Amino acid sequence: MTKRASHGAIACATAVLGTIAASPAFAQTSKIDPADTAWMIVATGFVLMMTLPGLALFYAGMVRKKNVLATMAQSLVATGICSLLWFAVGYSLTFAGDGPVIGTFQRVFLNGIGMDTTHPGVTNIPEILFMLYQMTFAVITVALVAGSVADRMRFGAFVWFCVGWLLLVYVPLAHWVWGGGFLQQAGVLDFAGGTVVHLNAGVAGLVAAYVVGARRGYGSENLAPFDLSLAVIGTGLLWVGWFGFNGGSALGANSRAVFAIVATHLAACAGALTWMALEWWRRGKPSVLGMISGAVAGLGTITPASGFVLPWQGAVIGVIAGVVCFWACTKLKTKLGYDDSLDVFGVHGVGGLTGTLLVGVFAAGAISATPEVPGGFPGLLEGNPKQLLLQAYGVIVTIVWAGGITWGLLKLINVFSPLRVSQQNEIEGLDISQHGEALQ
Repeated sequence: MTKRASHGAIACATAVLGTIAASPAFAQTSKIDPADTAWMIVATGFVLMMTLPGLALFYAGMVRKKNVLATMAQSLVATGICSLLWFAVGYSLTFAGDGPVIGTFQRVFLNGIGMDTTHPGVTNIPEILFMLYQMTFAVITVALVAGSVADRMRFGAFVWFCVGWLLLVYVPLAHWVWGGGFLQQAGVLDFAGGTVVHLNAGVAGLVAAYVVGARRGYGSENLAPFDLSLAVIGTGLLWVGWFGFNGGSALGANSRAVFAIVATHLAACAGALTWMALEWWRRGKPSVLGMISGAVAGLGTITPASGFVLPWQGAVIGVIAGVVCFWACTKLKTKLGYDDSLDVFGVHGVGGLTGTLLVGVFAAGAISATPEVPGGFPGLLEGNPKQLLLQAYGVIVTIVWAGGITWGLLKLINVFSPLRVSQQNEIEGLDISQHGEALQ
């Protein structure tokens, strides 16, 4: 069976890079390109930086002082657990084999990977580097979910959640979209993680917020952030890291990587300014929290489209992200009455959904063309409405899978380990109650 690999995974990257594998067996003949390898090492470092310290600072700056260390600890433990599980079995189940539902155990504990081994869909860089790059995506996706239940989830329960959610939710979905699974085979496009990362984490966060329940005092007490300066620094690290997140998903030092980076930057700028303008108009003052939220909304929304659109389309997507995510974090959140502490669903979930659908609208054949697919993957604006329907299909599958499995997993964990700290522990803060430490 001939397979196209891609990205951010293998679904858009092979399609995007045009690398063809004649069989699911792993390539042993080295075609490794030094320049591509150097760029992907840098991109891998950038994406890891997004979790530590980027997301850790971004989240910690938006919680109360008594929960800062506990919030950072969640990003740290997610990095450790997900990295080891990815090395042990996650990578193999995601990228070894191209079955419609799940991969194989061929690469368990990186079995068979040598100095010159390459993945059949990504033959220009060492397979060990491709594995490491994909590991950083798994890490940040799990860490993102923690923001929805900040200030109240027991650390022990979160540890079990990291294990179960990576293996039961992230790995299957990543295989479906990027590893040769049924969504990739159907033609769903996701350049760097609109479904696999952002919508997936956002839906899981929404479910977790409902299952764990609202914070004590939500809606009646002052739950203002401790130090927004930390969140601003975290935003900057995330923003730069996103160049590796989206640019690296081209899997090489090439023009598509640069186009993806430009679209990413413009979308972030447009999202920040749009959110700022809306808040200025509605509330009379533009908040720093609003501007950084708009930037992250733009970054998350452009992610699935970044390697398929022109720069001006990236800016338009950023504006749309600012409007839609602002509405989700203000109107929708109030209407549905859930306490998503750090707006994971409103920013990442809604942004990922919006961006995934917009791929079907804005995808440009000229940007996504390859020697094997000269016409590329055009969207609605270029006369291909079918792509929009395929994107909607991918969104529905992601919502159903992420939502259903997350709900079941949390209920199961709660049987053995309470999800939530006691009321007294919540009052004194998670830093003390969960870790025996506190900021002075």
